[in-house]
Amino acid sequence: MHEAELHDLSDDSDYAASVKQGSASMMIRSDSSGRRSSMSESEGAELVYSKDNVTIHPTQYAYDRIGGRLKLIKQGDSLFMTWIPYKGQNSNAKVSEKDKNLYTIRAVPFSDIRSIRRHTPTLGWQYIIVVLSSGLAFPPLYFYNGGVREFLATIKQHVFLVRSGEDANVFLVNDFQNPLQRTLSSLELPMAVSVASVPTPTLSANEYPASADQERVASDKISGSFQQNGRQRQKHHDPARDLSIHVLEKFSLVTRFARETTSQLFREIDGFTSNEGRKHDQLSPEHHSITASNDSQNVPDEVPVASDPLEFDKSSLVWGKPRQSPLEHEEWVTFFDSEGRVLDSKALRKRIFYGGVEHNLRKEVWTFLLGYHSYDSTYAEREYLMSVKKSEYETIKKQWQTISPEQARKFTKFRERKSLIDKDVVRTDRSLSFYDGDDNPNVYLLRDILLTYSFYNFDLGYCQGMSDLLSPILYVMRDESESFWCFVSLMERLGPNFNRDQSGMHSQLFALSKLVELLDSPLHKYFEQNDCLNYFFCFRWILIQFKREFEYEKTMNLWEVLWTHYPSEHLHLYVCIAILKRHRSKIMGERMDFDTLLKFINELSGQIDLDATLRDAEALCICAGENGAASIPPGTPPSLPLEDASIYTQQDDDVL
Repeated sequence: MHEAELHDLSDDSDYAASVKQGSASMMIRSDSSGRRSSMSESEGAELVYSKDNVTIHPTQYAYDRIGGRLKLIKQGDSLFMTWIPYKGQNSNAKVSEKDKNLYTIRAVPFSDIRSIRRHTPTLGWQYIIVVLSSGLAFPPLYFYNGGVREFLATIKQHVFLVRSGEDANVFLVNDFQNPLQRTLSSLELPMAVSVASVPTPTLSANEYPASADQERVASDKISGSFQQNGRQRQKHHDPARDLSIHVLEKFSLVTRFARETTSQLFREIDGFTSNEGRKHDQLSPEHHSITASNDSQNVPDEVPVASDPLEFDKSSLVWGKPRQSPLEHEEWVTFFDSEGRVLDSKALRKRIFYGGVEHNLRKEVWTFLLGYHSYDSTYAEREYLMSVKKSEYETIKKQWQTISPEQARKFTKFRERKSLIDKDVVRTDRSLSFYDGDDNPNVYLLRDILLTYSFYNFDLGYCQGMSDLLSPILYVMRDESESFWCFVSLMERLGPNFNRDQSGMHSQLFALSKLVELLDSPLHKYFEQNDCLNYFFCFRWILIQFKREFEYEKTMNLWEVLWTHYPSEHLHLYVCIAILKRHRSKIMGERMDFDTLLKFINELSGQIDLDATLRDAEALCICAGENGAASIPPGTPPSLPLEDASIYTQQDDDVL
């Protein structure tokens, strides 16, 4: 980074005025144990930067945006960052003062910050994402009046700040690590992987979740990248190199434990595959000492737990109906008229909600649930549509198949996306015989569909986690074109989960917070008191629709239930609450903090009773009623996007 560029204030005409503003006191974290002390500027804290109209977007709607003041405070040799929302800034805003406080950033020391990513879209506001050493991060901060350049210039005056060698818009803070770790620490988004080798302090409720590892079942024998001919692959597994590729992609979107990503990650990357239940055989000395310390406190003194206001066990029995047997072919055909139209789509969806679908029937049923075929289409119309769509798919596919090596060298985004897809598909669901083995044609189909989708929806492209969503569809459909179009239909609803500004995930986590407050206020209050109110421990559940939490067959059963949109298109949020409420006594009784809760939630993988959870979720949805529906912002995924001027679209930055 050139010094002249850092100190260019051309985009910050109001800096001189805004630097004089700000409060005289704040809470400053005094050490790594999380202790804080109140201190005023007159007692040694110097305001070195202040910027007004720095805004957070909790949801995709303009009326929910929260404006505030960003400050940099120097005290002694330490630099701190704060962001405080304005009070009563907009009487029409639907975000309450209490909700605004959830996003407050209170005196974060730069010793806890790993990197800062600057986004400079051609249209729209510049924004930054601050990533912490743990791998967690704060929501994007939008600079409505400019000031990003001066913000970075001020930081450089007080801490060691360098530009990442991998991405010119990523700035590494206090980066003294070796080149490999420096590359892996270029965390430009909240979901990237942290390789911090020491534990960090407990963080505030404003943190954004770290991303989880992409599944690596049997990766020791099949990992490596597709080569130019699409057949040769490296036989030697290099997990460190794999993670470097993850950093090159700007939006890795599958959750990972922030506290578990120590230096052992490079030696034991396969141990993170939750669906296989594989255990770590070797741990770093740091991890051994942490484990030993934690083991002595595994059973803390339990405290009285506030009673469940809904009497959850009773309400589930009253409102949640028993599960039924899966829908079979004999019953399936009764839902159609002589020309192939579904007679009663609501009755059909209700039947699937309560029982799911027999596996051999899924190929046909899923096309309706996903919207590839309409319920009022005839047999003939569906045959014609499949023929047309197959031809259309081949046309889109040829767009990337015909790219010459010379073109590819000048097409950076294509190379980066292809590289990441090549890396991901060889470690997606490899425990299944359908995807197992070297040179498996189904793995190549998975790759081809994802590459084709990255051209079909070029704005969104490819993000980690998409292979997890496509894998069961291809497994069921066994047809490349039909799998593609079913995946397109699914991404129409789940695509916002992968937005670069994370508006889709923000809106769902925000709605989840409001629903828990409605349905279990004591649990909500507990989360608030323990810096867990961001609900980021549910991030992986929502992002890939619980795919890592259940066996493959159970996952498909859950997905087809969710796709019915009965009794709510946001049933997945009630599933989250059902799981939390089943474990509320343990969570509250053992006084779990954010880190402990995050670990506990992830260890539930493979231990959740799906039928009981769905029954509980239905009961919660019925109990919530209209108040529950009102707690979910319109357009929240998996709702179809709304055509509304108040919705802001995702802006692509000029370096991707």
